[in-house]
Amino acid sequence: MAALFSILPFADKSSLMMMIMMTIGVLNVAVSVNNDHSSNNRETADVVSGNGSKPFPWDKMRLPKHVIPVHYDLLLHPNLTTLTFTGFARIEITVNQQTSSVILHSKHLQITRATIQRRMRNTHTEKEVMVLEYPPFEQIALLAAFPLHVGQNYTVSIEYSANLSESFHGFYKSTYRTQEGEVRVLASTQFEPTAARMAFPCFDEPSFKARFSIKIRREPKHLALSNMPIVKSVNVANWLVEDHFDVSVKMSTYLVAFIVSDFKSVSKMTTSGIKISVYTVPDKINQADYALDAAVKLLDFYENYFSIPYPLPKQDLAAIPDFQSGAMENWGLTTYRESSLLYDPEKSSASAKLWITMIIAHELAHQWFGNLVTMEWWNDLWLNEGFAKFMEYVSVSITHPDLKVEDYFLGKCFDAMEVDALNSSHPVSTPVEDPAQIQEMFDDVSYEKGACILNMLRDYLNADVFKAGLVQYLRKYSYQNTKNEDLWNSLAHTCPLGDTQESQLQGDGFCTRNQQTSSSAHWTRREILDVTTMMNTWTLQKGFPLVTATVKGKNVHLQQEHYMKGSDSSPSTGYLWHVPLTYITSKSDTVQRFLLTTKTDVLILPEEVEWIKFNVGMNGYYIVHYEDDGWDALISLLKENHTAISSNDRASLINNVFQLVSIGKLSISKALDLSLYLKLESQIMPVFQGMNELIPMYKLMEKRDMDDVENQLKGYIVNLFKDLIDKQSWNDEGSVSERMLRSSLLLFACARKYQPCVDKAEEYFMKWKESNGTLRLPNDVKTAVYAVGAQTIEGWDFLFSKYRLPWFNTERNQIEVALSISRNKDKLQWIMDQSLFGDVVKTQDLPHIIVYVAKNPSGYHLAWTFLKENWNKFVQKFELGSPSIAHMVIGVTNQYSTREQLAEVKEFFNSLEEKSSQLRCVQQAIETIEENIRWMDINFEKIKIWLQNNM
Repeated sequence: MAALFSILPFADKSSLMMMIMMTIGVLNVAVSVNNDHSSNNRETADVVSGNGSKPFPWDKMRLPKHVIPVHYDLLLHPNLTTLTFTGFARIEITVNQQTSSVILHSKHLQITRATIQRRMRNTHTEKEVMVLEYPPFEQIALLAAFPLHVGQNYTVSIEYSANLSESFHGFYKSTYRTQEGEVRVLASTQFEPTAARMAFPCFDEPSFKARFSIKIRREPKHLALSNMPIVKSVNVANWLVEDHFDVSVKMSTYLVAFIVSDFKSVSKMTTSGIKISVYTVPDKINQADYALDAAVKLLDFYENYFSIPYPLPKQDLAAIPDFQSGAMENWGLTTYRESSLLYDPEKSSASAKLWITMIIAHELAHQWFGNLVTMEWWNDLWLNEGFAKFMEYVSVSITHPDLKVEDYFLGKCFDAMEVDALNSSHPVSTPVEDPAQIQEMFDDVSYEKGACILNMLRDYLNADVFKAGLVQYLRKYSYQNTKNEDLWNSLAHTCPLGDTQESQLQGDGFCTRNQQTSSSAHWTRREILDVTTMMNTWTLQKGFPLVTATVKGKNVHLQQEHYMKGSDSSPSTGYLWHVPLTYITSKSDTVQRFLLTTKTDVLILPEEVEWIKFNVGMNGYYIVHYEDDGWDALISLLKENHTAISSNDRASLINNVFQLVSIGKLSISKALDLSLYLKLESQIMPVFQGMNELIPMYKLMEKRDMDDVENQLKGYIVNLFKDLIDKQSWNDEGSVSERMLRSSLLLFACARKYQPCVDKAEEYFMKWKESNGTLRLPNDVKTAVYAVGAQTIEGWDFLFSKYRLPWFNTERNQIEVALSISRNKDKLQWIMDQSLFGDVVKTQDLPHIIVYVAKNPSGYHLAWTFLKENWNKFVQKFELGSPSIAHMVIGVTNQYSTREQLAEVKEFFNSLEEKSSQLRCVQQAIETIEENIRWMDINFEKIKIWLQNNM
């Protein structure tokens, strides 16, 4: 599944299923049997029935392993008028341990009949069974009248009905409006992580892989899609068609998918004969070609890279009008938010092209990482998501070199570090049990940190060896489930290679290297390179290391410690990483390597140097502090000859220097001294990183009524980038990175009321308005133009009138940004209300809109009140623990910096029931506010003095 909250280049990044305790009820009573299980770990409610009371026979959140599904036969009939569906599930099972009950998942399904059939040589005995329900665990129990014996095959059959879900998960309703204004309904699925149980009774855990045969009933005017191709269609009645889909490969329940809609499609074949199709609502089929071409290229790439053929005959990509996340990797039928798949060459921005390409690359990577080989349990979700995020960059850098995606990778690592620096962070691999905890795993630690540590490992092993290990892993565990250690064991049987190094594989599977002449290659002293031990330091403990380097002559003294923000963040004891350091110096731009495995060590250089820069290209997941005059030397380098190091190295220095201010290792004046060099900068990542560090500083002041210093700081930042802003042309020319830089700089300049920018934007907006929206604006300046135009009530109303029209659908995100930065509080309240209502403004966009409003000095009080007043509605719609809830909680509060605001946030969340108050995002929000308070207390006066001396 692709996370959504990273679309805007320098948007704040933070990049919830409520379980209601109910009494157990009997859904169907037929045969009463004795129960051979006891319930030890929880209180059980007896079920009162006509045949006496029955306790629920299982007491754990995880299903027992007594019964294993082998094959599902599913028949579903959604009614798009009544918004209900009926279903019939026939599940072939095998028994591993004698039992009298079958425990499986079911949520919001009304079960009308259930049977268990024993399959013997020539006889089939089918018995109706009692069904018990335990809603807190979303489980049902089928109580058999006879013991189920080990090694025997049985068939469970369940008839049921349900409402189509009104949320974004399960089998849910979606709507769209045609160009003529007609509202049409479709039904689609989103099962990851725990919502297949809302569509059919099932063993809804990743390790219970099975094959699926699916039949869908529909009206003739609709079409049905599922994971596999249709093998035949049967006319059940004049008004009803039943589509039979081919039997699937062995897969987890969360990857099952089906859609009933009136979509249209375009198709192409890959070089290996896989049919690729893009499906969308009919009016938008002309926006499907880019995604189709990208998908063909990317699937060809992955088949070649992994040396494992894609195992299905087709791959569909469907754009769903209502979709919570970015996309979902259902095997053979990937689903997407429309803005993640549809591209209009005439109207879409450069960032949209980048975003769409990356999302498709992510979902298609999952067809191997996640679908073919699946994590055993959600604690190792990163094995799916970290790999898919990492492979986005590997694949797109080859298939779409013009996008230069490698330039943006380090930004993902900075995003991850932002949350990983908090005490409320978690290890990449961390225990989870209930659905809300599982939802919380879909965060920057699983996605971005997972990708960053994989990139670091690839850099350490080298690309060819790393790839060989991945292929070995995928081949060995195809159609199976894995844990962390299975990956490391596959990679441990490959050895890191270098240009001048000899490697050999020991009998125990570990690598050793012979001594090199260069003392810089510290890890080559016949040391065993234990990949498992090394990577466990990155996946089994939270956070990341701060490496301090002190140069004394030719000796570089190194020390590592746990980097953690917070007033009580004294250095953590017991944290130790195996850090594959890389570095360049003033005397050599050849990348040197040094493996730091102890708390302290000494690196010996061949000669004395003027400066040393560690973590070359930001390929490592760590930050560096340069003691004594180390920072002064690097700041001088940036001011005198900044292109002596790469743009990614410059971006990492900007990031590191401000992170060191947060923990008191450097003064804010030192960081601001470094920022002065940005007047010379023209590359996208250092500019974005400079903005990411400087803009939040005045955002904190905006919410403290510190107008004088706030305005001085805003003026400093505008002046820093003034020359670069003035150089921007108001057109769509240049590379993707140049276009994205232009879009962001002009939006920033206009938002900061830089007059040349405002004048130009006003001129464009007036001409566009006079043409009644028919004038073609350059795509990359639209957000700036719309933002300026929306500052008047008349302009805001005109912009919203265009937002409603179907031919502005590719610009909706840009218009939402503009509408949300109005200074008119009534308009801000109205746009939030509309996004909750979900008619004109889709509710899928609500998390973005509420955060945009929260960043607005005129809107942050409104956003916080809106979050509080509608909390229960948000939880119902988006699920407890989901990234959408986390995005809102953190995005609304992460620029608060007063004790009064902290007290208000704590009071609200403490007033909620425990599952909400204990969410990780709530802990992150509170920690962030506490850090903001501390940061402002320490640094505000220093910033004030620095600005007086440097403006």
